Amino acid sequence: MFIDRAKILVKAGDGGNGAVSFHREKYVAAGGPDGGDGGRGGDVIFVVDKHLNTLESFRYQKKFLAQNGAPGGRRRCSGRSGEDLVIRVPEGTLIREVSTGQIMADMSGPDPVVIARGGKGGAGNQHFATATRQIPRFAKPGAPGESYELQLELKLLADVGLVGFPNVGKSTLISVVSAARPKIANYHFTTLSPVLGVVSFGDGESFVMADIPGLVEGASEGVGLGHDFLRHVDRCRLILHVVDVSGSEGRDPVEDYRKICYELGNFDPELAARPQILVANKCDLATPEQLEDFRRFAEAEGLPLFTISAATTDGVRDLISHVARTLSELPPLKVYEPDFVRPEIRQPDRSFEVTVEDGIYYVDAPWLENLMSTINPDDYESLQYFQRVLRESGIIDRLDQMGIGEGDTVDIQGFQFEYIH
Repeated sequence: MFIDRAKILVKAGDGGNGAVSFHREKYVAAGGPDGGDGGRGGDVIFVVDKHLNTLESFRYQKKFLAQNGAPGGRRRCSGRSGEDLVIRVPEGTLIREVSTGQIMADMSGPDPVVIARGGKGGAGNQHFATATRQIPRFAKPGAPGESYELQLELKLLADVGLVGFPNVGKSTLISVVSAARPKIANYHFTTLSPVLGVVSFGDGESFVMADIPGLVEGASEGVGLGHDFLRHVDRCRLILHVVDVSGSEGRDPVEDYRKICYELGNFDPELAARPQILVANKCDLATPEQLEDFRRFAEAEGLPLFTISAATTDGVRDLISHVARTLSELPPLKVYEPDFVRPEIRQPDRSFEVTVEDGIYYVDAPWLENLMSTINPDDYESLQYFQRVLRESGIIDRLDQMGIGEGDTVDIQGFQFEYIH
């Protein structure tokens, strides 16, 4: 199944907590604090895998989590950093952040891209010793890793896009000029997914051609399969507009051309302005009058016209030579520039709620759980540090506003203590 869109959640690893530890050694009376730092959390990195051509691997797996950093250890030993998570995607995958719609990366090159950065490890208590605080019994928790909901969208990287109504011979054409082998049959919608083929010419030169299936009238508004695949024309530098000049199915090639051009422009006005070459296929079935009428139409439109028979390869060589010359004069493939504004310093979520039940003030602040694991409630300096965090976050002010009194009980994530002004 050809899947070219997927929505996933990625989360980088959290940093490990700093350690609270003191040097213990025989004959050493006061070894001092020696708690190590926590390890850094792993990053989420996207790389291009040229062996992939769809986003099918994201059909069922929706969450991708990098490894957390390990906590610090004794004797100033730092925790091990979490392993990076590498996610492989097809070439041409566009990565957007869902909430803003901004582009985080266009995976059209060989370079890996860090999408979510791991959290920094927390500092161990070795860093908090001062002349007046020689026995710090607290450490800092690790910072959380970045987390994003992403929209992945595959836009094929092809120099030339074949467009046209079903059964006009696009699949036959790409099969005779490249090694691509799409399904070919005498009925509509034989091709159900875009097909890429490498067309070789000259002395080792080549370009990539894409057969874009399913374009019918109303495709840009969701009719047929065209709405799903129009995005793959987006990067093409040149459009080969294939029509059945013989009208073998009772359709008018001029009307077919105009309808497809309307759908391209309705989907994206820029596509309608993209360079086009008219390809009048099935010329072996057409009458001289039909060929002459369509030639006059192409001249009136100012479009280069090539009459070919993909089935017999008549005229195909001249078409490919002209396409190669035209591509040499066009700008390179379209690459999207990222516009996502990554916060250099992510502000931690310090939201909280305070409720009162049976005289107990319950503070719901999940972000404090990590911090409390590094606090020693039996140590005065450690409690002072904890109290400073509560005051800076606004929890103390909220308790005062709610009328808390001296000696009242406060419960923070299951840890209870008496309130003292």
